[in-house]
Amino acid sequence: MQLHELVDAVTGQEPPMTRTADDIVAAGRRAQRRRRAGFASAGAAGLVVVAVAGAFALPTLGAGRDTTAAPPPVGAAAAAPTEARWADAPPFTFTFQGYDAGPLHVQDPIVASVGYQIASVYSDGHISNDKPVTADEIEAGGDPIEQKKRAAGGKPSLWAYLTVYRPGVFDPAGIKNGRKVTVAGHRAVQATLPVGLDPSKPVDEGNKLLAWEYAPNAWAAVTSISSSVASPSFQDLGGLVGGLKPSRPKPATVPFTVGYVPAGYRPLQSGTHAMPGLSGIAAARAGDFGGATYTRPAAPTSGLTAPYDQAENGIKDGFHIFVTPAGSSNQSPEPGVTKCYPGSDRRAPGDGAGGGGFCNIWNADGTVVLQVSGMGLGNKLPLAELEKVAKGIRVADVRDESTWTPAAQALRP
Repeated sequence: MQLHELVDAVTGQEPPMTRTADDIVAAGRRAQRRRRAGFASAGAAGLVVVAVAGAFALPTLGAGRDTTAAPPPVGAAAAAPTEARWADAPPFTFTFQGYDAGPLHVQDPIVASVGYQIASVYSDGHISNDKPVTADEIEAGGDPIEQKKRAAGGKPSLWAYLTVYRPGVFDPAGIKNGRKVTVAGHRAVQATLPVGLDPSKPVDEGNKLLAWEYAPNAWAAVTSISSSVASPSFQDLGGLVGGLKPSRPKPATVPFTVGYVPAGYRPLQSGTHAMPGLSGIAAARAGDFGGATYTRPAAPTSGLTAPYDQAENGIKDGFHIFVTPAGSSNQSPEPGVTKCYPGSDRRAPGDGAGGGGFCNIWNADGTVVLQVSGMGLGNKLPLAELEKVAKGIRVADVRDESTWTPAAQALRP
């Protein structure tokens, strides 16, 4: 799945309620078709997008859209930064906590990987789009999206996240059209990002990136996709720089352990109380328990300019593990049953036998579902291998975090 498809799904009318990448992409494509038919579609928490020449733009909700770019961050008068003591923590470790910076509110990180950790960022005066529409809201009648928009007073929408990279992983020189600046005494780069974060599309002034060196050779970056050109401004994003501080290292945990992993596949990223990667950030308040992504070959740990699943073709061969409440799946609960479904991804000529699909295993009372999915990640694994992975997983007590296992340990047999 390409990142711009995830952006479309996040900002489309139908929330990512399923646990297969195909379903997430399909939701975005259905929303796209409705927009092409002339409908305006709102996201799970009120985001609105429109189709423009096959791409996705984020128009303003309520306030008028400016044509003047926000001013760049100013750091000339700032004092030199105090050197923070960041621990030399291993991958799959959380090393910072949530904090506030003016109108912006960084949450505790929920995604960890071999190269970074990610946290959602909320903003005063914006609708944050990371909570799916519930069945109760749908049953209540009317349009729940329009209800949320009215309740929010027509606030602009925002999907934003802070990625804190391990030393040596991020390459600021790789930011396309990046502008070198200084923010609060730190080296920084700012850039305006394309529509839908699709590199083939033109820039959207509401999409911003600000990256800064928080420690020697270690960078953090905030990505902001807003329906308002003016907010958050680069100056607002610059307020995050001084607030990023190290905390006591804490292993990222997951509510399961694996017993079998196919040869050559390596753990890439995990989600704690979330799906792994940017899908986890897109549904941060969906109530999911945890997940992980594997890839083959091992992912690079240098030269990155964005999370692995933001880069085009960043993951060419892999699979996901999801542990979620039954209500987060679009398959009917079947307590104690294992069911596998073949994949439908198109394969390039010469790729050999088809793979992909996904397998569900429901717990005894049907309240929790484990899913192993190869959909949208290259589709190289045969269904039998996905089933073998699924049957080798042991799920902990999802309600008792003391039974969860550090990801670095849990994701290796």
